Amino acid sequence: MGDGTHKLPSEADIRRAIGKEMGDAVTVLLEERIKVHTSSPFHVLAYNTPGRSQGGRTMQRVGVIRMLARYPVKSMCGEAYTSLPLTLQGFEEDRRFAFVQAESRSSFPWLTAREMPELLRWQTSVEKRGTADVAVSVTTTAGERWPVASSELRQAIEKRFGKPVFLLRDYRGSFDVANVSLISEQTVQRIAEESQTEAKPWRFRPNLLVNLEGGAAFDELKWVGRVLRLGDTARVAVTEVDERCVMITLDPTTSQPAPQILKCVVQQHNKCAGVYATVLTAGEVHTGDGIHLED
Repeated sequence: MGDGTHKLPSEADIRRAIGKEMGDAVTVLLEERIKVHTSSPFHVLAYNTPGRSQGGRTMQRVGVIRMLARYPVKSMCGEAYTSLPLTLQGFEEDRRFAFVQAESRSSFPWLTAREMPELLRWQTSVEKRGTADVAVSVTTTAGERWPVASSELRQAIEKRFGKPVFLLRDYRGSFDVANVSLISEQTVQRIAEESQTEAKPWRFRPNLLVNLEGGAAFDELKWVGRVLRLGDTARVAVTEVDERCVMITLDPTTSQPAPQILKCVVQQHNKCAGVYATVLTAGEVHTGDGIHLED
């Protein structure tokens, strides 16, 4: 049904009427969507939302991707791209590396800018991306440049942090909640206005910065429980709102805190700004791609 892969049970009298036995295949052509009011868990819903149809799904365009970013080392500086492959584990090489506090017994053991704000300004560079020989290097604010797996980088972090750390590489990524994060330009601008600060999307560390078409600030929070198509192929399920922490107070270019930003989000927006999503269908994603809500 729809994509040709779903199987539904049929009543015995219906099978007899069409000359079929149990187990026989039956092709059903859906010519009209109807709205059925029923308490049954098996029911059909009709949607009148304007949009395009693809693969049997009706879709409504809700925005466009303005920025596409990944963060090869957790809590370090991100990289913006015009296109990136979205895999089932998230965007290629996004947060694949993380430094872990060796003495931590917390469920959140990673070393982040919460403990070492300077990390936000450490530049990362990915070489030979998409291959087994992929390599990441890190450049500190002092201009020191080392491979991410080098003892020199680990020692430099330990010297500044004052405690032992070790490097974790996880092909699934070291994510806080889910492997895709999204926020709208409208939400970023609204928070800046309300907190009387400069609008800086990087402080929210999203993978996707989107411009809402016909939408208002924080409208992306309404997408929780829905499926988004990114461009022509990639699809993600929006799973939950992004509850913010002290990280958004840190300026991505100076590491200086602006506590009024978190105060604004907590007091006026219930701690939420942006959403998390998980990948349903892999595909290449580009800056400028349209975003559609699937019905």
